Amino acid sequence: MMKRSVVIPVAFCVLLCASGIASVSAQQTPSPASEPLHRPFDQVLDLYVRDGLVYYRALRSDRARLDRYIASLGSVTKATYDAWPREQKMAFWINAYNALVLQTVIQNYPLRGNSIRNVPGAFDQRQHRAVGRMVTLDQIEKKILPEFRDPRLYFALGRGAMSSGRLRSEVYTGTRLEEQLKNQTEDFLGRQDHIKIDRLTNQVQISPIIGWHDSEFIAAYAQGEESSRFANRSPIERAVLALLDPVLLPEERGFIDKGDFKVVYQTFDWTLNELK
Repeated sequence: MMKRSVVIPVAFCVLLCASGIASVSAQQTPSPASEPLHRPFDQVLDLYVRDGLVYYRALRSDRARLDRYIASLGSVTKATYDAWPREQKMAFWINAYNALVLQTVIQNYPLRGNSIRNVPGAFDQRQHRAVGRMVTLDQIEKKILPEFRDPRLYFALGRGAMSSGRLRSEVYTGTRLEEQLKNQTEDFLGRQDHIKIDRLTNQVQISPIIGWHDSEFIAAYAQGEESSRFANRSPIERAVLALLDPVLLPEERGFIDKGDFKVVYQTFDWTLNELK
């Protein structure tokens, strides 16, 4: 059972400065599990992401590979996409979202106020081409991903912010998606900046990401046997408690079982997830 903790980032900047970005880039090989379409992005993530933080300054100076990858997403035809299995489609949109966020940041770097929220229209207006159509980041998150009925997908989206789910140093792939989403969810639930059980204040503090997609979390988690233990709770509270149950520590489970707590949303930290 995993322990609830906060991960301390690795001092990646020192390594990059010592070895040189160009020489490291030349030596990169794609993960053998990555799908051909996403291999260029796999290389980008492997180079510039550590413990969920991004070395944006270095990525901006070596952006051609990211730009080419994003251009390739628009070249995927609808017929090709429709022939993919469900897991491959899901992986495509997670990767597309995360790549587009990185591109949005480096196009406007350094960001005013050190936040992507200060980039005008970053999520709801800027359009990008993927699978032969134009989409915004919000359309991917609010229109496309809900079709798959798996709210764990929202833990995989790197919104360019500290309170996002941790950006992985690898792409998502259809063949490994279940394993990756399981690990991503456990990581998300295990971090106090996302989920905090505070016995001093009698609170279960949860990420607003869950609230943004409450209907999907309710549909996925509030109907099972585990949630029935909390029948007197609201549907979203039942969903959260059922979602948390597999990763609770013994003392946390005892606190939850007493039922004397309030579920509250944390404040989302939009500070750029930058590695300096």
